[in-house]
Amino acid sequence: MKWLVLLGLVSVSECIVKIPLRRVKTMRKTLSEKNMLNNFPKEHAYRLSQISFRGSNLTIHPLRNIMDLVYLGNITIGTPPQKFQVIFDTGSADLWVPSDFCAVQACSIHARFRHLQSSTFRPTNRTFSITYGCGTVKGIVVHDTVRIGDLVSTDQPFGLSTAEYGFKRIPFDGVLGLNYPNISYSGAIPIFDKLKNEGAISEPVFAFYLSKDGQEGSVVMFGGVDHRYYKGELNWVPLIQAGNWMVHMDRISIERKVIACSGGCHVIVDTGTAFIKGPKSLVDNMQKLIGARPRGSKYCVSCSAVNTLPTIIFTINRINYPVPGRAYIIKDSRGCCYTTFKENQLSPSTEIWILGEVFLRLYFSVFDRGNDRIGLAQAV
Repeated sequence: MKWLVLLGLVSVSECIVKIPLRRVKTMRKTLSEKNMLNNFPKEHAYRLSQISFRGSNLTIHPLRNIMDLVYLGNITIGTPPQKFQVIFDTGSADLWVPSDFCAVQACSIHARFRHLQSSTFRPTNRTFSITYGCGTVKGIVVHDTVRIGDLVSTDQPFGLSTAEYGFKRIPFDGVLGLNYPNISYSGAIPIFDKLKNEGAISEPVFAFYLSKDGQEGSVVMFGGVDHRYYKGELNWVPLIQAGNWMVHMDRISIERKVIACSGGCHVIVDTGTAFIKGPKSLVDNMQKLIGARPRGSKYCVSCSAVNTLPTIIFTINRINYPVPGRAYIIKDSRGCCYTTFKENQLSPSTEIWILGEVFLRLYFSVFDRGNDRIGLAQAV
């Protein structure tokens, strides 16, 4: 995907809603390890129970695997509810799912919203078009009831795609944007803002815990923070300006040597991006410094050397956030241990970095709309 905390909250709140996510594998890995992609969803369905946390229902949703480093959560739309697997994305502000009108192949392999089966559906004459790093989606804006766990937004505006390009191999049905409303392409009020305005959540805050090494337990939580998911104190970073989850980064260094962002730069904290992205010349230099060599579209290192690779330190608001080699290297089905540093092709002349899931698996993240800031702390 392209792209681009907290008042003194108590951890015990009946208004905190946590939606579990789960890291999913790649189609390549599933094919190579199981050789049974066609039967995989049926034979490996997740049967997870509902858990109650101090008066707040923690609904753990079954998730499905096809793509590298993707975290998905279920929502429902309509009356009666229809289920969709979506990415909870801080890099965008729109909610959309495939429409029953959509006849392209990308839509046919995903869950499609059947508007005629919903008694609360309401159409509009507005259209939308959104371009992400992995494709483009076009469609119409409609209204219906949307549920995220126990949170319910009635008459919620959202997008129904009528055409999708580039999403044929993507495991998710749609996207639930959690960025500010001013970057909405559809012009619809984002679901978080609508819930916040209606008083459905106690505090204008949401947070992410992304599990490591394929383990279960990933969650996105709304209305507060469960402090059991991180160690120490949250370090608060003010946004460069309200309206986007972008903050100032002091520098990027290896062994005390600054390798990028030497004069300070901008960084977007993005749950919709799998990797760490930056300007091409700086990323290429980073690959060289860690000894990575190109192999096709990837940069690989010797798998036996992963534990000896240097730690890369991202300094944000004078706090160091180390990312060790074992965190920024992924081994694929062909035995290539490749780096997760990629070129940010959407970056303008300003030096902009994107910290995606590689970084967020290490650091619990809190997005505070009430104070226009992001909180980071070491994840448990």
